[in-house]
Amino acid sequence: MAFLPLANSSLSPSLRSLTQALIGEFSNPQQAIASPAWFVHLRLWQCPTPLFAEDSITLFLEQANILQLDRPYRQRLLRLSEDQGQLFGQYYQFKDFSAWKGCGQTPGRLQTLTPADIADLPGCRVAIAQTPTGEFQARLGPGRRCEFEYEGQKRQVVVGFDVAQSGATGVYLKTYDKGIDPETGQGFWGALMGPYEFEKLV
Repeated sequence: MAFLPLANSSLSPSLRSLTQALIGEFSNPQQAIASPAWFVHLRLWQCPTPLFAEDSITLFLEQANILQLDRPYRQRLLRLSEDQGQLFGQYYQFKDFSAWKGCGQTPGRLQTLTPADIADLPGCRVAIAQTPTGEFQARLGPGRRCEFEYEGQKRQVVVGFDVAQSGATGVYLKTYDKGIDPETGQGFWGALMGPYEFEKLV
């Protein structure tokens, strides 16, 4: 699958390395086979958009059950930036999710995306650290609550990921996203029994 090229060549080596690792098509077949009760076999798409290209790179994310690739869901945006050497990821939601459904498989449609199509999520900002081994780890800061409106209801989600090179050419991605009951703090969907463990396909 062809993805849109990175628009900004002046970004730092760390930010470009992070972005190159995250861009692509991912799946978790081994995990889904080993623990089918807890981990759905997913296809995850992450591809660049033209938004905020002057100082950052913004990715479009969506996923689908491997058996229903024509029904992708969880359309969202992740803006990757750097401030005084610290990497950050800011999530945004779409004002109209249905208008962008399926862009993971048809990324050329993202060329028409503008800031007017999205809504800010102030609490949904992760700090991203790089370990001595080269792994990038993204986590919500202390006290942050990532909340958004969907179908007239307030939803809360924990977001985070680890990503790094695996071997000479591979990339692994672990995602910690899970839905949280705002009243009880209990998780009810997503990475309830540990992170989803993806391998990059493309």
